[in-house]
Amino acid sequence: MPKETVESSGWPAVQLEARPWQRSGSEVASRRALLRAHGEYRAAVPPEIREASLSLSSETVALADDASAALARFDAEAGPIAAPFAAILLRTESASSSEIEQLTASAKQVALAELGASTSGNARLVVANVRAMRAALELASGISEAAIIAMQASLLGESRPELTGAFRDQQVWIGGGSLSPHGALFVPPHQDRVPALMADCVEFAERTDIPVLVHAALAHAQFETIHPFPDGNGRTGRALIHSMLRASGLTRNVTVPVSAGLLRNNEYYFAALTEYRAGNPAPIVAAVAEAAIWAVDNGSALVAELRELSESWATEIPSRRGSAAARLGELLLRQPAVTAQLVADELRVSIPAAQSAIDRFVAHGQLRQTNEWRRNRIWVAHGVLAALDGFAARARRHPPQ
Repeated sequence: MPKETVESSGWPAVQLEARPWQRSGSEVASRRALLRAHGEYRAAVPPEIREASLSLSSETVALADDASAALARFDAEAGPIAAPFAAILLRTESASSSEIEQLTASAKQVALAELGASTSGNARLVVANVRAMRAALELASGISEAAIIAMQASLLGESRPELTGAFRDQQVWIGGGSLSPHGALFVPPHQDRVPALMADCVEFAERTDIPVLVHAALAHAQFETIHPFPDGNGRTGRALIHSMLRASGLTRNVTVPVSAGLLRNNEYYFAALTEYRAGNPAPIVAAVAEAAIWAVDNGSALVAELRELSESWATEIPSRRGSAAARLGELLLRQPAVTAQLVADELRVSIPAAQSAIDRFVAHGQLRQTNEWRRNRIWVAHGVLAALDGFAARARRHPPQ
């Protein structure tokens, strides 16, 4: 980690405890692997933080303040145009958060998945993450254990419903083999500690004496340390950041794609979580703050590109204000793959009127049919998809060391 983020904060470190490991007896592995998966393992014992005191350097606090100001400024500037762009920014946040978990999909596949027409499993998982993000924002006014369980259920309810509805009742671990927690990079607390730790984490999230961005970063790090679910912890934990930003009023209109900033330097982000567990919270605060600043920059570029595209449509495809064709342009900014039925439903017009608007965009080369079906045809706004893929490509570029 950078030297400037290593500081004495008084934050409590994670301890370890020995736990017995009982094999099922049905494991299939080499004798050597089975021998390693034997005996006690050491699981984390995170400290309670509901009343923990925090002392950060003026440099770290200033960075968090700068990030908070950038978030608030972008949110305020996007406010007047939030209707079409809020959904796009939410999608980019969800896609970036999923990519941190190695779940990648093109903007086109994600758009098609929203129509139930993608063959990409990853794209369907990104769409599920969009649902989880929406749930996080809707539940922002009342962050609770039940609300967090609901966030994770929105994420995995379709793909893995058996893993939703409650905190985990099994030991999980990160890295190492699937046979046992022996040799894992990190072993979260035993399942019997999870309920009390999550109650403590929620109480910490309700504090009002910590600056908003610092508060969200620490709650996220504690959540990831507890790892309360069998699956979906990373994406749910990053959704929690946005829930807290919205609850505090720092963001009101749009979801700034902070995960895109974290994705830009995954190693830094994961190392910051490791430092947090060692009792040094400054790196995770710095990581989230730097991610927020970069996300505002990248998000602003995306919004500017989409506004330019929208203005070009207005020039190339002149339409009466309020007409189906004019409103179709706004719809395509948040839903870049459409069917005639979807356009009719969203714009509240007849299917012939919807088709007429689509045909105008097709004639000007702004919509392309993406399937060969005679019925239930799908068109995509390739300009919007290119902008979204460009945003994702920028998010993948690591900053210079």
